[in-house]
Amino acid sequence: MAELKTKLNDGSVEDFLNAVEDKQKRADSFTLLKMMGEISGEPAKMWGKDIVGFGTYHYVYASGREGDWMLSGFSPRKASLSIYLMAGFDQLGEELSALGKHKSSKG
Repeated sequence: MAELKTKLNDGSVEDFLNAVEDKQKRADSFTLLKMMGEISGEPAKMWGKDIVGFGTYHYVYASGREGDWMLSGFSPRKASLSIYLMAGFDQLGEELSALGKHKSSKG
């Protein structure tokens, strides 16, 4: 089995966000950092080299594969901000419609 590339690590969240080149995306990222921290009640941690995550959970698949993953997170990608919500989007229809233009997908 291949090992996950995106893992919890000791990288600096602030250093990562301060390195975001686009000024508006950097500002939005710091807003998300504050909001997601307050909502989750969890400290922000780096996952891989470019995802800021909050909280963790342990999963086990029927195949026996298991690991740890964030409960929520975000990444200031080059094209757009990506927000990760492990609980899914089904119950968030009203909130998502208030965001304006966006895309959602499942992984």
